[in-house]
Amino acid sequence: MAFFLETLLGGLMAGMLYSLVALGFVLIYKASGVFNFAQGAMVLFAALAMARFAQWIPEWTGLSSIWLANVLAFAVAGVIMFAVAWLIEKLVLRHLVNQEGATLLMATLGITYFLEGLGQTLFGSSIYKIDIGMPKDPIFVLEGVFQGGVLINPEDVIAAAIAAALVVGLSIFFQKTITGRALRAVADDHQAAQSIGIPLNHIWVVVWCVAGMVALVAGMIWGSKLGVQFSLTTVALRALPVVILGGLTSVPGAIIGGLIIGVGEKLSEVYLGPLVGGGIEIWFAYVLALGFLLIRPQGLFGEKIIDRV
Repeated sequence: MAFFLETLLGGLMAGMLYSLVALGFVLIYKASGVFNFAQGAMVLFAALAMARFAQWIPEWTGLSSIWLANVLAFAVAGVIMFAVAWLIEKLVLRHLVNQEGATLLMATLGITYFLEGLGQTLFGSSIYKIDIGMPKDPIFVLEGVFQGGVLINPEDVIAAAIAAALVVGLSIFFQKTITGRALRAVADDHQAAQSIGIPLNHIWVVVWCVAGMVALVAGMIWGSKLGVQFSLTTVALRALPVVILGGLTSVPGAIIGGLIIGVGEKLSEVYLGPLVGGGIEIWFAYVLALGFLLIRPQGLFGEKIIDRV
C-alpha cells in the first residue's frame, strides 16, 4: 500500500505541472480561438529570462541574497513576458482576425521558432539552473501508519502547491473580476461581446499576458526540477494530451485531465511496464488522448459542437 501511495502521489504532482502548462493552451483558445503552439516556447523563454537575470542581478548590483535575486529576476521576467504577449497581439494576431484556424496555427508556429531563436540570442544556449530554494532530498512520511513510511519528494509537493495556488487564483480571477467576466463573455461569443462594448483586442492582450505569467511559473518550476535547456519546449507536447482529454475550452478540464494523465502514466509504468518491457510512460498519454478523440472528441468537459442544417 505504501508503494502504491508513493506512485499515486508522484502521479498527482506530475499531473499538476502538466495542468499548469495546459492552462496556457486553454486560456488563449477560450478567448481568441487560437491554438497556441508557441506555449512551449513561451515556457522556455520565460525560464531562460528568469535563470539569466537571477545570475546577472547579483553581478550588477552586488546582492548577496539569492532569495531576493530570484524575486527580482521573477519580476523582470514577468515584465518581459507581458511585453512579449503585448507584441504578439499587436504585431501578429491583430492582423489575423477572422482568418482560418490553420492560418492562426501557422502563425503560432512562427512565433515558436522566433522565441526559441530570440531566447538563444539574448540568453545563450547553455543549460542554466534556477535555484528557488526548494528542497531536493526525498523524505519519509506516515511512518506510524505504514511500515517504512511513504517516500515523497518535497520539491514535487511544493511545486504542486504552487501550481494549485495559481489555478485557484485564476479561477477567482475569471469568476469574480470584471475583466474575468469579460473574458468569459468573449469566450462564449466574440460578436456578442463586441456588440456590448467589450474591446476584443484588449481582452486578447490580457489573456496572452495571463498565459505568459502561467508560462513563467511553469518555466520556473520545470527549470528548478530539470534545469533550463532547450528541450524544455517539449513540455508543451506533454500537455497536449491533457488538453485533448480535458477539453480545449475548459479550465477545470485542464486540471482534471492533467491529474488523470499524471496518475495514469505513473501507475501504468510501475504496474504494466514490467509486463511489456517498460516505456509505457512515454506513450500512455498519447494513446489515451487518441482514444478520447475517437469516442469523445470534445474531451471530458469541452463543449459539444452541434451543426444544424
